[in-house]
Amino acid sequence: MRFIWLLFGTLLAVVLAAGWHYQHPAAAPASTSQQAALPILSVVERRPASARRPRPVRADSVVRFALAQLGTNYCYAGSNPTTGFDCSGFVRFVFGRFAVDMPHSTSLLIGVGRPVPRAQARPGDIVVFTGTAPGSTTPGHAGIVISDLGETPLRFVHSSSARRESGVKISQVEGSGYEQRFMQVRRVI
Repeated sequence: MRFIWLLFGTLLAVVLAAGWHYQHPAAAPASTSQQAALPILSVVERRPASARRPRPVRADSVVRFALAQLGTNYCYAGSNPTTGFDCSGFVRFVFGRFAVDMPHSTSLLIGVGRPVPRAQARPGDIVVFTGTAPGSTTPGHAGIVISDLGETPLRFVHSSSARRESGVKISQVEGSGYEQRFMQVRRVI
């Protein structure tokens, strides 16, 4: 039994020493094989801060990725293409692909980004609607604008729970039930 504890202690010491070496490469003596790896680590560590920043999100990329989900099933509380999406899960999934964090709640989506007038909506903006209950004044549905700036009707891609044609699809605001339910357009990118 002592042999096992001795072996375990030795392995633990080696692992800890190796971890310390990688955290402090200049302080630990480097073998010939390790010396070849040190310059690579140095180059990565010395990258300028601007090189580490994420690239800006392009609206056309967001729209293209959102449209690639067309036909995906609707699923209450769903947030992935395998099981399906609800509306806020769809918005979260699409923007998450581009490292833009979104809540999985339509009532919280109305607070992200900044509001813009409907006439100024552009691709990649979020459009928020009330729920379907008559007289509803709280957020209940959301989608992603796909229309160009100033284009009418305002079209958006979303995951709908409608009995006819549920799932990810394209709809428009003007001339539809969404016109009466329209709340806001939010710009997040």
